[in-house]
Formats: sequence, C-alpha cells, structure tokens
Amino acid sequence: MLRLARGVALTALLAHSAAIAQGQHLAFVSCPIVRDTKSVPCWLSEYGGETYYLGIQTDVSADFYPPSLGHQVLVEGDKTDDARICGGVPLKNVVVSVMPERADNCQTLLMAEDRYTLPFEPPRPPGPSTGRLAFAYPQPEKPEPPYQPKSFELHYDFDATVGFKHPRFLTLVMDYAKLTGARTISIVGYRGRTALSNGTFLTERDNLAKIRAQEVADLLRGAGLTSPKYEVSWIEEPETGDASRRRTTITVTP
Repeated sequence: MLRLARGVALTALLAHSAAIAQGQHLAFVSCPIVRDTKSVPCWLSEYGGETYYLGIQTDVSADFYPPSLGHQVLVEGDKTDDARICGGVPLKNVVVSVMPERADNCQTLLMAEDRYTLPFEPPRPPGPSTGRLAFAYPQPEKPEPPYQPKSFELHYDFDATVGFKHPRFLTLVMDYAKLTGARTISIVGYRGRTALSNGTFLTERDNLAKIRAQEVADLLRGAGLTSPKYEVSWIEEPETGDASRRRTTITVTP
C-alpha cells in the first residue's frame, strides 16, 4: 500500500509541477484582506505584487469558508483570465486554510468603494440566517441494487481535521452504509506536503494521517453506524501535491 501511495504521490507531483511551470497554479502564504461592499464583504490576498480574489463572506454551509483577520492563510488555486472581482484576480478551485499561529500584522480592512461591486447577489439577506442555509446542494441520486463497494473522500484545509464543511459528506457515507447494509467500512488517512510557488514546501504535522482516520471512524460509530467491521489505517509519509492530497478515503462495502 505504501508503494502504491508513493506512486500516486509521484504522479500528482509531476502534474502539479507542470501546472506551476505553466504559471497557472498558485500556492502561497500571505495575509488575508477583507473589503467591504454594498452587498457582502469579499476576501482578498496579495502575492508577488498582485491581488487575488478568494471569495465572499458567507456561512458554514458554503464551499468557501472565509478566513479571519489576525492569521495568515495558505492560498491554493489556479489563476484565471476572468474579470477582476473586488479588485482581485479570481482564482478557481481555490482552497484557503487559516494558519493557526497569530499574525497581528494581518489586520487589513478596506472600506467599500463604488467601483467595487459584486457581480452576483449575496447568498441570503443580511441579518441572522434563522436556520436557513446559505447554499443548497442537490440531492444525490438514490443508489439502485445490486450494490457495489463505493468510495468517498473527505478533503481538508491544511493541518486541519473534520470541520463545518464535512458533515454533508459524512452523511452520504452514513446513508449509503445503512441503505446497503454495509459489512465493512475501510478508512485510510493521509497528510499532505504543499509545494509553494516560491519553491519551498509546507508539510502537515506528524501523526495527522492517523488522527484523521481515527476521527472519521469515531464519528461514524458515534452517529450509530456500529454494525459494520471497521478497517482503519493511515499513510504516515506525506504526499506532495495540491490540496487534494490532504484527505481521508472511506470505502463502504455492502
């Protein structure tokens, strides 16, 4: 398994290096910047003399969960030629991870300017959400028999474990396991090594792959999924590549 993981990591590294060589992929650590607008605040960050647009201020139901001032962020994404948003170059496939260490120099708050408007409506009206989610995701298709082993992946922010964005994915695992009368649930944890655009690397902490795998098993068992046999393992050697390397793979076998 370790040999296979190394082969996958090498393939990912080669693809990742090609994207960097073409100047498309960015990975950098910098301060986040929040700009106010007439609708909702937007988040930016600067690198290499350029400003990049990250996303809007929204809530935990969105794919983009906003960072916070007072901490640096790891920004990973692909540059686009799209029109600027909030004064920044948009990134696609953007992943923003908040660094845990305090960075008191990261406190930039920009006032709203008429020239910066968001080209879309805010996800919900201002004020308390009253329980309504900002983003609604489509319902997955109901599987039909004969049921086959099915794999799911949880992806993580840098150096992080399960957070607000993961429950809907764990629910998919739960639903499929219950529907198919799962016999076995195999869980494999990984940790990542991010290749930064400046030529350096950022490696997640030791033992994190084990922590991720065991946490997912504990959460599934704690939610009542106790009948299947659990096979929990992890790959300690970090995989070098983009944000997709930071993951836990869950395979449900009916």
